Amino acid sequence: MESVALVAPVTALEFVGDALLAGTGPEVVAFRLSGGGPAAAAGRRSVLREASVQGLRAEPGPGPAARVAVFGGRWLAVLTVRRGGAGGGPLLAACGGGAARELRARVWEARWAAGRRLALALGGGTVALYEWWGGGRWLRQASCGGAGALRCAALAGVSWGRLALAAGTATGDVVVWRAAAAKAPQRQLRGHQGAVLALCYAASRGLLASASEDRSVRLWAVGELGGGDGAGACLLVCYGHGGRVAAVVLRGPLPVSAGEDGACLEWGGGGGVRRARRGHRGALRALALRPAGGRMATGGDDGGVRLWQPRREAAEAVPAVAALGSPERPRAVLLVGPRRVLVLGEAGGLATFEVAQGRWTPVLHPAASGPRALLAATPLHGWDETLCAVAGGDGRLLLFALSRPGAAAKLTLFEGAVHGLSWAPRPGLSPNTAAALLASGPGGEMLWLDVTHRPGQAPWVQLMGRYLLPPCKQRWHTCATFLPQKGLLVCGDRRGSLLLFSCSSSLERAAESTDIVNGAIDPVVEDSSSELEPFCLLHKEALPLESPLSVLFGLHGKTGVTSVTIHRGYIYSTGRDGVYHQLRLRDQQLEVLQKHRPCKGLQWIEELQFTSDGDLLVLGFHADNFVVWSSRTGENIHCIPCGGGHRSWSYCSSPLAEVFAFIKSGDVMLHHREAEPCEQQVLLASLHGREITCVRRLGAVEVPGRATVNVFVTGSEDTTICVLVLSENSRAAVPLARLSDHISSVRTLAFAMGPGDESFGDEGLSALLFSAGGRAQIECYRLLCTGDTATESAVACQVIHVASHRLDKHWEHKKNRHKLVKMDPETRYMSLSVVPGTSTKQLPTPWKFLAAACSDASVRIFGLLEAARKLVLVAESFHHQRCVLKVEAFLHTWAGGERRHLLCSAATDGSIAFWDITGPIMDAADALHQAEGEMQPLGLGAPLVTIMAHSCGVNSLHIRETPEGQYLVASGSDDGSIHVCLLEVSLDRDEAMAGTCLQVLERVSRPCAHAAHVTGIRVLRPDLLLSASVDQRLTLWNRSPSELVPLSTTFFHVPDLAELDCWEVVDAGGELRYYCVLSGQGLEMLCGTASSKPPPQEAPQ
Repeated sequence: MESVALVAPVTALEFVGDALLAGTGPEVVAFRLSGGGPAAAAGRRSVLREASVQGLRAEPGPGPAARVAVFGGRWLAVLTVRRGGAGGGPLLAACGGGAARELRARVWEARWAAGRRLALALGGGTVALYEWWGGGRWLRQASCGGAGALRCAALAGVSWGRLALAAGTATGDVVVWRAAAAKAPQRQLRGHQGAVLALCYAASRGLLASASEDRSVRLWAVGELGGGDGAGACLLVCYGHGGRVAAVVLRGPLPVSAGEDGACLEWGGGGGVRRARRGHRGALRALALRPAGGRMATGGDDGGVRLWQPRREAAEAVPAVAALGSPERPRAVLLVGPRRVLVLGEAGGLATFEVAQGRWTPVLHPAASGPRALLAATPLHGWDETLCAVAGGDGRLLLFALSRPGAAAKLTLFEGAVHGLSWAPRPGLSPNTAAALLASGPGGEMLWLDVTHRPGQAPWVQLMGRYLLPPCKQRWHTCATFLPQKGLLVCGDRRGSLLLFSCSSSLERAAESTDIVNGAIDPVVEDSSSELEPFCLLHKEALPLESPLSVLFGLHGKTGVTSVTIHRGYIYSTGRDGVYHQLRLRDQQLEVLQKHRPCKGLQWIEELQFTSDGDLLVLGFHADNFVVWSSRTGENIHCIPCGGGHRSWSYCSSPLAEVFAFIKSGDVMLHHREAEPCEQQVLLASLHGREITCVRRLGAVEVPGRATVNVFVTGSEDTTICVLVLSENSRAAVPLARLSDHISSVRTLAFAMGPGDESFGDEGLSALLFSAGGRAQIECYRLLCTGDTATESAVACQVIHVASHRLDKHWEHKKNRHKLVKMDPETRYMSLSVVPGTSTKQLPTPWKFLAAACSDASVRIFGLLEAARKLVLVAESFHHQRCVLKVEAFLHTWAGGERRHLLCSAATDGSIAFWDITGPIMDAADALHQAEGEMQPLGLGAPLVTIMAHSCGVNSLHIRETPEGQYLVASGSDDGSIHVCLLEVSLDRDEAMAGTCLQVLERVSRPCAHAAHVTGIRVLRPDLLLSASVDQRLTLWNRSPSELVPLSTTFFHVPDLAELDCWEVVDAGGELRYYCVLSGQGLEMLCGTASSKPPPQEAPQ
């Protein structure tokens, strides 16, 4: 089989002219950096055969092309990289014979020497001069005794006489010697308390930087690396990483390091962290610096590559936050663009601060609004104007344009204080001249006013509707938005609830009525003390109080809803609980599709901003900082120290500046910084930060004008699930959606294919996704993937969270639980399998059933009712008495239509049990129907047959039906063996009630089929099997009644293989091709064909 796509940890980076090279697995990926636009992928080439790229070293000097040495393990290759688009053909090309060569020892470092030769640092402390051209030739070599076990190396010098080596050892020392003169180390630099993992030498400055697994970076003054004796002076010791430091480079006289904590740290002269760059989802493994321009690149275990732009040094000297000296104690602050701050005082006065002039300008006298006032403003871009609303504690409301505060409309809204005030754009109103204003008062009453700007006059106001908020302690709204073209209003309240109101009746009444203030109100003069007549009170009683159509009570807890946004037909709400929800409108009811917690530690989310380039920005508070978090980069693009969440604050980001204003210590504080270009660019998207424990292919999506796109779902030890596209053309992965509801690692996935919600249509792929793992947690989602040519991946993915289940919560709801043994919180779900064919004439039920293998020695059956979003435990058995590793459900149908639901389970003792679960499922369906979704778990009874297939744990299991109606059961074990048995299902009619009988017709086993655990196996057809192992070998087997014969073996590039999935594709020529995807420390897709005849038998070796 042949590799067609690969996602692997990025282990090497190198800048070559206007290109960036990245080593990922055995491949080298090139990115173009030239031009004014962003960097883009320009080529990918598989270089090394059976090793990952550990280093890339470009040949210095000018020219249209540069040679790059690529090394990893015992392999070495040389590539040619075109500079500046010179010449034709691909950016990457093989050089000097093409294929990689296997050397006699591991290559730790390579450096270009004089005469286009390569100086190599090899395992065992050997330095060699190697001639790559002409088939390869060793020219010189020297070994140094007493160096110890090497972990990294750095070379200096271009000739053999001046060639010197610095090597980091496992004991924490850095040893230095010259290749031509020393038999023992000339210097030993001591100080690290753990193995030295990376070195970087700057010959022009005589500095050597070292990085260690003791989480430190050290800077040494060594002068000429091969000259002189004695220990070098340690100039700097840097502590700041939270994990082992994997890479280090020198930027001028100071080090920059990348660690397994996912951080890239730039160090200052005193040993402190000068700047931290984060964004990767896992450990960093590679770091490169481009001297011209100061760009940096990072890569890591998540398979991602990021390009970092340098920041201007001048911006760092500007004070981050400054006090403005408010004329009175501030109550509310609001930014009107990046140059003006609007402040409402405790006494009711309103003033503006001009950032450019640095001075205050009064707008309203305190007597105009009074104490306990509220402030809201909205821009009118058509007039370059701002509409302001100030509501007092006595129910009064002032509406005016900021440029003419004297011409104001004044109304009395309520007989008590105004508790909530907010603007919202409304469909049907021109956003350049008008907006809708919502005000909440005593008793939960909310008024909707349409306000239109009139130059030189008081604004035109019309009362549109009255609404009643649900009873609660804090009964006022906090935010609102109108749904486009549906006549509906969505608002959030201080109690954390989301409410849906109808606007259609209000719009009809408003069309028949006239405005409540149409120039009839006198202008408000700042020193005016005349009584305001209750115009609004006289008119609002004619309108009925409308109750909400839909209420999601306490959706964001008790802390309140902070914003409601509409984007691409979906509703998004944020809250001070640190999460945001995606919702949709269905039959005039609000329905939650998914709950998102963007990043760890974000306690308060204030707003979501959807950018034009497809990024989602989350604004909120993280610890003592106000942050703007990017979902694309997974990093805070802005972080402003402010002391934590504040009652009143405002943020404005424009092409000119980034401004944040807040109230602290009785004054207005302002953070103002000139806008800078985006610091980082994602060149390769990140998948998972840790091992990918499971993978499943969802299916193929047909996209007009493009090749068929395969969609996969992966789960990882980093607790996340990723829906992604893996392309054969680009050989790269593009994430579509990330799910982060699990609190522990995700170990297994299962699909129930088929349509669900009719409101999404019939196009694309639709399936129920079940995920499970640590903490005995199961999550269920509805996935819908459709073609979308406007996106990079050509696929759009919608995720709906359906249900979840945790055994500890199930235990807490049990009666008399004090008499029971509490469930172990460390229980893990090891495997899932959806029971097929449960909704038939024989079993007409909307319930779907799911089998789970559990680490607490149980096999459990769950029932899902998607319409009610319920996932219920219905049956269980502890037959195995040890950890159950795998389950597989299958359906047997006789010619008469009678069905049997069968289940296969495998445990750590090598046994495989077969169950008939038809009865328990039917009993569970009846009990669930009668008990309305609640029941006590049933027993599964005894298994029909138990087979001792292996001597230890079963790590892989697959069942396939043969054309004769029999079943092939293939399994792989920890001991490297493969077992295949052929089963026949029959009915035992001798007893009073017919029972299911299983008969084993054939058994064949292959001991030591692999050199390590067999973690993936598939029956492709009755005579063909595919197995994969941790030994990184993928083997095709021909099955006969007496033996398994290997047909072919392929090396794959995913270490620590966790799972295998396969499917078939018939190409345009009618040829059947087999595809498989492998997960572990990376993700790889392979493709191949299989001969129908086994190869000639060979003598056993």
